[in-house]
Amino acid sequence: MFRFSEEKPGIAINPRVPGVTFNRFICIALLTFMGLGSGGFLFAQQALVSLDTVQITGFSQERFMGGLKVRRIDSAALEQFRFQNIGELLALKTPVAFKNYGPGQLNTASFRGTSASHTAVLWNGLNINSPILGQTDFSTIPVAGFDQLSVQFGPAASIVGSDAVGGSILLGSTPAKERLYAFTGGQIDRFHNYQAQAGARYSSTDGRFSGKTAFNGSLQNNEFPYTKRNGYSLFPSQTSQAGFVQDLFFRPDDAQRISAHFWFTKNRLVLTPDELQGRELTLTEAYRSMIRYELKNWVFRTALVRDIIDYAKGDFNHPDHSVSDRFANRVERDFEWAAGTGSLHVKTGVEWAYYRARVPGYGQDAVSEHRTDLFVLTRWQANRRLLLSGNLRQAMVTGYHVPFTPSAAAEYRLAGTATYNLTARASIARSYRVPTLNERYWKDLGNPDIKPEHGWNYEAGIEQQYRTAYGHVLKLSLAAYRNRIKDWTYWNPSKNYRVENLQQVLTQGLEVEAGWRYNSEAWQYGLDAGYALNKSYQEKAYDAYAADIVGKQLVFVPLHSGNVSAFIQRKLTRLSLQGQALSRRFTTFDNAQYLDGYALANLILAHTVLIKNVNIQGQLQVNNMANVFYLNVRNFAMPGRNFALSLVVSYKNPEKSSIY
Repeated sequence: MFRFSEEKPGIAINPRVPGVTFNRFICIALLTFMGLGSGGFLFAQQALVSLDTVQITGFSQERFMGGLKVRRIDSAALEQFRFQNIGELLALKTPVAFKNYGPGQLNTASFRGTSASHTAVLWNGLNINSPILGQTDFSTIPVAGFDQLSVQFGPAASIVGSDAVGGSILLGSTPAKERLYAFTGGQIDRFHNYQAQAGARYSSTDGRFSGKTAFNGSLQNNEFPYTKRNGYSLFPSQTSQAGFVQDLFFRPDDAQRISAHFWFTKNRLVLTPDELQGRELTLTEAYRSMIRYELKNWVFRTALVRDIIDYAKGDFNHPDHSVSDRFANRVERDFEWAAGTGSLHVKTGVEWAYYRARVPGYGQDAVSEHRTDLFVLTRWQANRRLLLSGNLRQAMVTGYHVPFTPSAAAEYRLAGTATYNLTARASIARSYRVPTLNERYWKDLGNPDIKPEHGWNYEAGIEQQYRTAYGHVLKLSLAAYRNRIKDWTYWNPSKNYRVENLQQVLTQGLEVEAGWRYNSEAWQYGLDAGYALNKSYQEKAYDAYAADIVGKQLVFVPLHSGNVSAFIQRKLTRLSLQGQALSRRFTTFDNAQYLDGYALANLILAHTVLIKNVNIQGQLQVNNMANVFYLNVRNFAMPGRNFALSLVVSYKNPEKSSIY
């Protein structure tokens, strides 16, 4: 049966009575509906004057992440990586470690020493992790599928819900600002891999309507000119991918906003395609749709998501066919008041979702469950220097007692001038992760008594920015964290891979990021670097046979990881150097076996030709420039030095939208 990791699948459970304590339910229900129903009476002091609600364009999770570490990936990086997936982009731009099984194969994130299932992936505010597997394969998400990309480090379950234990990845769609922007392009590389894209962004004359339509496709043959490197075989595979994105934005009047979003992806992966008996097929399809309606300070959202996984080995004519459907609705209301010398923004709401899955490995026709989340999110800009945020969430899931999830964070500007800013931040947050459907329902290996994971994270950091009189900009950030997670789930090999709770895992570490920019009339320079120290280990043994792994680094979690990115640009020509490095990664829980660390460097040369409103951009990319030999996850070699050529032609109408 299919699996998206080297661990076995699993879980079966008979629904039990939902377990939410009465006091906690009443507490957050009152908070939620006080906000939904009142508004002006939340604060009784006469000095606090109610203001008109501010319309927030787009999707607002980041607005309530004050005090948390959030990094937005700039548009230049999105353009440079447009023919790659977000795993490849973030591995070079952030101190996040990725588990990459090979070109075109499974690619998952490890935030701060956690596992792939501890990362929430949100598309326009909706968690798109597979409910069957509890994770997202980033190799199936091309950079061309969205307009904004942000990375949030550390738990954010009180804001986004389940899975946000190690961090969150936020994908967003934005209204078009141009009257028309159309593009088409393609890429080819040394291994006979092909990429193609085409699409357009557009808006009406008055700006009350805008949209985006985009198509992408790829064929990765991975025809390596060698079969072995340093005595290790290269794992043969073929991947094909197709995708379609449609975003529509309407603004009938100043009080209403309507948007519709559709995102379809299809990914076909074949391992060892030339071995008729041993070959493996994994076909994944995702159909995501959402409609969002804003009326003054109310927001209504409905979404429908279908995930399909077909798996076969040897004979592809009769694959195992798994389907999961998710129907989700969300209602929220925003308030904003003057509070002291600043302002207070509160969002209250409820989200309800229905899940249904049909998986051959469950041993029953279909399983289903209901999930309901009540939440209150607050952001208080107390004054020019101090920002406070506090968030509350209570999730209710069929058959489970999900813990009440609060968080609190603060940012304080220690120094602020026209040329220098120094800000300190700190946060404390509770997190949780609801067990996946595999963990609950898998026949024989599933565990009816599996518990939701939960934990507490403590974090502090400091950020500074300095601008010189000569055009230089220097940035530096430092973050330290300590995240203790209880009831961590694990497919226990000593019990035939039956899923169990690991009891307790502690992840703690340090992150350092630095950047430099310089702009002149003809030249631009930039340098970004990041380093992460992630110590992640089990604090308590989950059975008598596992006492010797207490205190050992978790498998495939590097203790040290880093990245660097530098560029130099003159007019329309840009040269970039990008690198990443990982320390050794242990492949056994007793740390007896490991994969060696490695460092990779890529070089990108891009040049743009302007012909009136038409841009023609060519790009040459050299991957693994030093031809480094390394192993990643599997005991198979990764490819050596290779080249890719891309060409993108675009047309842009210079007129701007009058509203957006």
